[in-house]
Amino acid sequence: MRWNRVLLKLSGEALAGPKKTGFDEDTVKEVARQVKVSVDAGVEVGIVTGGGNFWRGRTSSDMDRTRADQIGMLATVMNCIYVSEIFRNAGMRTEILTPFACGTMTKLFSKDLANEYFSQGKVVFFAGGTGHPYFSTDTGIALRAVEMEADVILLAKSIDGVYDSDPAVNPDAKKYDTITIEEVIDKKLAVVDLTASIMCMEHRISMAVFDLNETDGIANAMQGKINGTIVTV
Repeated sequence: MRWNRVLLKLSGEALAGPKKTGFDEDTVKEVARQVKVSVDAGVEVGIVTGGGNFWRGRTSSDMDRTRADQIGMLATVMNCIYVSEIFRNAGMRTEILTPFACGTMTKLFSKDLANEYFSQGKVVFFAGGTGHPYFSTDTGIALRAVEMEADVILLAKSIDGVYDSDPAVNPDAKKYDTITIEEVIDKKLAVVDLTASIMCMEHRISMAVFDLNETDGIANAMQGKINGTIVTV
């Protein structure tokens, strides 16, 4: 299995590495090294990052949800600027697109512009989520995957796949090698949030979940070698 265009989701926590907050440069450099293998092989790569290494606004009941989500959107912009620069230092060309204006730091998203960048062999970072509150970065990557007609969404997580229950709580949790998106929704397995799951189901976008910390996990996943769980449609 080989994909031509993939969208990779990196959680904010993943970018923080063992520090749990902010950036861990060695972790991001290793991500860049692995992504470059596929970029050099001609795979078109889009990146979406979470913002949890900076901001978890939904845990606060004392802040207006709209404002909390706006801070979260800006956290993803900061993450994309940082990761983009690490990618550039690794020898890749990058562009950052946002659904709202960020001065000269990013460019405003359009499908045509993103496709032009992909055709030039650039890694395209989709920052800022959907640009609206009440939508997560899960929904953001599902939206961009549909718009950009991606072959698959790759979810690099701190867990090595999809389980029938939380393996941190249940030592007998069963890991799925493959599972349908309908089963994910019915069993409330929360691979991505419900809105993103339904979008992927309706538009037939497959997902693959794998361990970010597995040796060459990203490089292998981008070549269709998934040592995790494939969520089929």
